[in-house]
Amino acid sequence: MAGGLKIRPVFFRRWGLAILVLPVVLMHLWLGLELRTLIDVWQQGKPMPPRLQASFVRELTPLELVPAPRKPVEASRPNSRHTMAPKAWQTEPLAASPALEASAVPAQEALSPELAASAPPLLLAEAQSDEPGPEWPPSTRLSHELTGNYRGAIYGDAQVEWLREGRHYQMHLDVSIGPSIAPLMARRMSSDGVLSDAGISPKRYDEDTRVVLSQRRRATVQFDLGKVTLADGRSEVAPAGTQDAASQFVQLTWLFLTGRQAMRPGLVVELPLALPRRQYLWRYEVIGQEDLQTPMGPLNTWHLRPSVLATSGDMTAEVWLAPSLQYLPVRIRIRQDAQTFVDLMLKSPALQAAADPPTP
Repeated sequence: MAGGLKIRPVFFRRWGLAILVLPVVLMHLWLGLELRTLIDVWQQGKPMPPRLQASFVRELTPLELVPAPRKPVEASRPNSRHTMAPKAWQTEPLAASPALEASAVPAQEALSPELAASAPPLLLAEAQSDEPGPEWPPSTRLSHELTGNYRGAIYGDAQVEWLREGRHYQMHLDVSIGPSIAPLMARRMSSDGVLSDAGISPKRYDEDTRVVLSQRRRATVQFDLGKVTLADGRSEVAPAGTQDAASQFVQLTWLFLTGRQAMRPGLVVELPLALPRRQYLWRYEVIGQEDLQTPMGPLNTWHLRPSVLATSGDMTAEVWLAPSLQYLPVRIRIRQDAQTFVDLMLKSPALQAAADPPTP
């Protein structure tokens, strides 16, 4: 009896503490669920920007590139729009980050006459104030075959669309896994913004995901005046030139097409990158040249691979750019982890609009 009298108070104290703590734990769980619901409502309550329209009327055929002679660099006029010198955003890292490894670029390789005819560089013409410049390709569509792995082999289709009206651009990456008439999973990654003297300037990024028997989900990132609002509503300072998950591919195309970066094995290009969950100072390393077999025949490409993997559930992408197709991404591999990835490979000739549409 005496032993029982000693144990029972301890027993009741332990259970009494658990009873007191339990409501607090349940309250935190409830608040977490309510916060997640509020974020979902906030994200889904902001409709995506209307999609730009384009008529794709011609196939983009690969151009035979002729190495151009290296020319001396002439001094540019102050504030000239067509200077080929690296922009300030290419040399300024994030706060407390190491200096850019690829900021200082020597005299750039000139574009070949064939490539210049397709997308004239900045040196050829002065753009009007309401136009972004002749170096930007017209609206373009690339269709890809999708393979990959997610708890087993997966198959599907993907489409990359670059749309432009004057300085207004959109970049859409649509991925569909499973039968096209009833996909098991579909995701759209869309970037909307403007074209500036420093390249792509995103204003908004949307990631819209639909999975069979699951709730549709969207993640939105917004850019405004040196700040970025991430998918969970956090607002952070963003360095100049920050890209999103979709716009980064076009920014790379622009850097190499205009000669602001000279492609070579071992080159490291750094991009400030705002993914839905956090910001990164992203490093793309140029692995080297690779020939890819495509419906248009063998295509010579440059393979760029990130030097680190994303964290916190963000995706990592490596890309193959084809110089003969205006440095467009003809292959993209998007990886979540070592076992989960999708590989997008060009399956038909790229299509382009005949000419730039008039500015509204």
